[in-house]
Amino acid sequence: MADTSDGSKSEKALDTASDHVLPATETGFVDEVLPLNNVFQRWSLRMEQKLGLEARGIERVPEDVRARKTVLGDYVQMGLVWFSANLTANNTMLGLLGPLVFYLGLADGLILAAFGAMAGAACSAYISTFGPISGNRTLVIARYTMGWWPSRLCVLLNIVIMLGYGLIDLLIAGQIMSHINGNGMSVVVGVVISAIITLAILLFGIRVFHVYERYACIPQLVVLFVAVGCAGPYFNTTEPSTGTSAVKAADRMSFFFLCMSGCLAWAPASADFYVYFPPDAKRWKVFMATTLGMGLSCACTYMVGVGIASGVANTPGWAEAYEISVGALLDQSYAPLGTFGHVCSCIVALGLISNVVPSLYSSALSFQLIGHWPAQLPRLFWAIISVVICTVCACAGRDKLFEIFESFLALIGYWTAFWITMTLEEELLFRRKTGGYDWTAWNDRKRLPIGLAALAAFLVGWLGATLGMYQTYFTGPLGKLVGDGIDLGLPVSSSWAAIVYPPLRWLELRFIGR
Repeated sequence: MADTSDGSKSEKALDTASDHVLPATETGFVDEVLPLNNVFQRWSLRMEQKLGLEARGIERVPEDVRARKTVLGDYVQMGLVWFSANLTANNTMLGLLGPLVFYLGLADGLILAAFGAMAGAACSAYISTFGPISGNRTLVIARYTMGWWPSRLCVLLNIVIMLGYGLIDLLIAGQIMSHINGNGMSVVVGVVISAIITLAILLFGIRVFHVYERYACIPQLVVLFVAVGCAGPYFNTTEPSTGTSAVKAADRMSFFFLCMSGCLAWAPASADFYVYFPPDAKRWKVFMATTLGMGLSCACTYMVGVGIASGVANTPGWAEAYEISVGALLDQSYAPLGTFGHVCSCIVALGLISNVVPSLYSSALSFQLIGHWPAQLPRLFWAIISVVICTVCACAGRDKLFEIFESFLALIGYWTAFWITMTLEEELLFRRKTGGYDWTAWNDRKRLPIGLAALAAFLVGWLGATLGMYQTYFTGPLGKLVGDGIDLGLPVSSSWAAIVYPPLRWLELRFIGR
């Protein structure tokens, strides 16, 4: 697909960018380089011009419509995006799993949650660094490792991830709102309210998204500190992790990888929000901004969840609320504050929108990457479809949230881990010798890898994940080796893929040439 642009608009974008009054993502025009092949795309472009809705989908953002250089405020914005997106109740829910599922004590849970969050954030941050230098969305970048056709496996899995997180977020928000109302308001009503607000932000796209995320963390941070002060006295600081030495070792390892998976879930979307930043952005600064923003917010919320879960057994009000729903438990933790506590819970519920928006923004882009005809439909259409799917599924599965969440998270981490591993090997072992990446080839299958090596390594990685997993529905033979079960799916899958990919890729380049 050829890149063409309107010179006057590009010049205007560059002139505006040079002032650096706003972060880079808000200075450029997003309607510069778009295929106008059908009525849907022309309609989308008109909506952008009249209402400011983002028309661009998976099309590459060329350098001439981005800001000329990156300033400190741009890196701060990168960190704030992820800090706001993850300072939310769904991550608090992940922390609950430490004491409630793995029977970890408070000290063990806090340490593992913090280190797991930072490790997972660093992996996703590596993928995010491709956004400014390429101008391509994350799973378009995956084509340079996985190839034209195999990369669609990543696309389909990412849709599952992002829609799954979206429905979980909407459902938790609905549960909290329902409990605030004394269960007089249906969970479904709370889900629909959150979905409508999410859709409004999604339709406007990247500019409104960045502005929203810049400030959304402020009330969330306040109520998080309030939660620590209010619920902290009920945290169980004396109960240790339970089980034999082998069982405790297995549970600690499993919870660490689970916390890591929470951040790994963002890897297939992490570059999506950086494509409008200038290509001169320093990769190490992008990496650090993303790691700190994502890692610190996830660590904080995980640890609050661990603390709340540690007190459930010894706090009757919390135990009763937990029997109702996870959202009710989070609301009950503010109970000593009375009416103000309900206000805080309401802020927590609405704060989940910060997490839903980037999830469904990425899922809309992934729908376009499924094939030729989905790419003809604008991002706006797929954003609406994503919200509808999440809303319906959240309402239908509202009684099975905890089970869904527990099983869903681990599956996320498996494939993202070995995909990141292969991407790193592709860059370090093969691309440096061949002059790097030709980012203009993003939509030309004849210039992209065939992907046979990546597909084979991907399948080997899944085999390792299957043999090493420890889940309620299946435990692999490797997962049975320690204690009552240990989840080794993430390290086994990524290490197996790391061993298999380089020789297969060398053979692919040797005999196929790309």
